[in-house]
Amino acid sequence: MAAADLIVRHLGLVDYLPTLEAMRALTAERDETTPDEIWLLQHPQVFTQGQAGKPEHLLAPGDIPVVQVERGGQVTYHGPGQLVGYLMLDLRRLDLGVRELVTVMEQALVEVLASYGVEAAPRADAPGVYVKGDKIASLGLRVRRGCSFHGLALNIDMDMTPFGRINPCGYAGLQMTQLKDLVATPPAFDEAARRLEQALRQRLGYA
Repeated sequence: MAAADLIVRHLGLVDYLPTLEAMRALTAERDETTPDEIWLLQHPQVFTQGQAGKPEHLLAPGDIPVVQVERGGQVTYHGPGQLVGYLMLDLRRLDLGVRELVTVMEQALVEVLASYGVEAAPRADAPGVYVKGDKIASLGLRVRRGCSFHGLALNIDMDMTPFGRINPCGYAGLQMTQLKDLVATPPAFDEAARRLEQALRQRLGYA
C-alpha cells in the first residue's frame, strides 16, 4: 500500500505552537516524493479549538491558553501525560479516504488499549475511542492537497481536571478517562508511544 518510507519521531514534551507551525510547514512544502511522518509527543497545558468550535464550549479556560486551529472538531485539552500523535500522510499515495484514516486511527488506539487489557471501542455518532461510555482518546484531522495533518490524543497518565473547564469535543457532561485509572500498574508513557507506533505502522501498511 505505502509507496515511500515512514518517518516516526518521538519528540517528548514540546510546546504546542512551534509544533503546529512545523506541521503546517511540512504539509505546505511536501510533494509526492516526501516521506510520510508520524510525530508522537506530549504538550504543556493548552486548549485547542477546532474550526467548527463554538465559544460556549469553553467554560472557564482560566490561565490555560486557547489556540484556534484548522482541524475538525470542537475544543479539546492537551497536557503532560497525554500521548499526542500527528499524522502527516499522503492519503492519495496510501489510497486512503479521510473516513478510512479515521478508522485506522480508532482501530490502532483500540489495539493499544487491548494490549493493556482495556476493552475500548469507537462510536459511530462521535469520533474518538471510548471505554464504557467515557472518552479516552480524541481525534481531529485536517486534509490539505490530499495530505493529512493533526491527528489523535490518548489520555495516559495526566491531570484530568482541566477537562472540567470545557465541554470536551463539544459534549456537555461527557466524562473523560485515562489509561492510568483502568490498569493495576501505571503505564509507562514511552512504552505506550511505542505500542501506538507499531499499531499505526501495521494498519497503514508500513509493517
